[in-house]
Amino acid sequence: MTAYQLLDELRDAGLRAPVQVYRALEALGKEERIHRIESLNAFVACRHLNHTETAAFAICDDCREIWEFSLPAEAGLTAVADAKGFKTRHTTVELHGRCADCAGRDGGYAKASLHSSPR
Repeated sequence: MTAYQLLDELRDAGLRAPVQVYRALEALGKEERIHRIESLNAFVACRHLNHTETAAFAICDDCREIWEFSLPAEAGLTAVADAKGFKTRHTTVELHGRCADCAGRDGGYAKASLHSSPR
């Protein structure tokens, strides 16, 4: 859900200014209760509270369902970056494709491509 979608949902409760929503999202992010899906400029609730590994996301480009999973390999990614003199500030792993249900409808990835826009 994007910040503006959230604001639209909360207007009846009296929230009017986007800054209120962004502050709430920032606080929830600091508490690791939500994750920002950077490729969609959206947020999802954290499904693995108190996780010690990096969260990664599989995003279906057709139905837009998002699955969260742990990524134990993040330490390896950071080590490779460190070896090159690159200091990692933040790691985000987002896999885009089609879920089993969507892929099963036409037998694979025939209708979508790397450059297709999510619906």
